[in-house]
Amino acid sequence: MPAEQSYNIPLRFRKMENLHIVFWLLKDISWCMVWRPLGIIMVIPTLAVAIWIVFRNKTFMSEVCHNLAIVFWISANSFWMISEFFHFDERILFWGVTGKQAAMIPFCLGLLCLIYYYLIWRPLHKDVVETM
Repeated sequence: MPAEQSYNIPLRFRKMENLHIVFWLLKDISWCMVWRPLGIIMVIPTLAVAIWIVFRNKTFMSEVCHNLAIVFWISANSFWMISEFFHFDERILFWGVTGKQAAMIPFCLGLLCLIYYYLIWRPLHKDVVETM
């Protein structure tokens, strides 16, 4: 039986990833409680760390695609939150699309990252060791 490969995360990176969860929760709690200033401020570190995680994991396409999907998810979620904070969530912004519906653009971009990985990249690179 071949030895199982492992994927190790240095402790300092893991601490940053865990702190990212704290930022994300603070952003969403602020949204729920309608604490506009804190909610908007928390978008910055939440998104910044998510982008940093993508770049830090650039050697594995599975990590890039999944973490990029998270970046788009946080972007969509943040836009939706801001649209509610400033009351344009139900207002038509363009082509009959409301502020809340416009959040579907980054949500769909995240989904496209995963579709690309699973339906295109992964089948073409079956012999590449990945983290998924």
